[in-house]
Amino acid sequence: NHYEDVKRALLLGKHVICESPIAITKDSCVELISLAKEKGLILIDGIKTAYSTAYSRMLVLAKSGIIGDVLSVDSVCTSNRLNQKSVLTKEQNSICAWGPTSILPIFQLLGTNPCKTEIISQIIDENLNFDGFSKINFTYQKAVASAKVAKAAKAEGELMITGTKGYIWVPAPWWKTEYFEMRFEKPENTTKYFYKFEGDGLRYELLEFISLINKKQSYS
Repeated sequence: NHYEDVKRALLLGKHVICESPIAITKDSCVELISLAKEKGLILIDGIKTAYSTAYSRMLVLAKSGIIGDVLSVDSVCTSNRLNQKSVLTKEQNSICAWGPTSILPIFQLLGTNPCKTEIISQIIDENLNFDGFSKINFTYQKAVASAKVAKAAKAEGELMITGTKGYIWVPAPWWKTEYFEMRFEKPENTTKYFYKFEGDGLRYELLEFISLINKKQSYS
């Protein structure tokens, strides 16, 4: 019901944080973003990772050129919590639950227009089209990326950013990271970064939301 709820709130003149995905289709999402801009309102994705201190610093370093040109981004987000009592719904499948978070660093570092996208899924409920595990591969003009998401499988939830001079490694769970390393050919050149991650990250999201409202600045 995200689309209907967000649209109703925007029409009432309210700023909105919405858990991702904001809408099921691209056209619906574009419509909501356009409506928010038209009314001078703030509409942001509720992806807590995007607003955390460690993640923001990591992005700045990755874009700074210290590790060279980014050639590959590999992201893993999984949770194996399904059991016989679990109620499966198409809105809570692996891609809906983990897709926005896992793809976030890929799109922020490499852009939102890959030359080719491939999605490989293990469907565990045909009627609901529920994917227990999916791997999404992106091919860019000068880079590649992959995102693994799962609600019925488990893998190390790390983030790896490969550059021509070095790489950035963020340990599991990377989406709640307080620590990451920038590594190079010589181990002695490894740099470690520590940032406190308070609570579940909601405060960072709210802080950014309030800041954008005060600045009357749209989020992109």
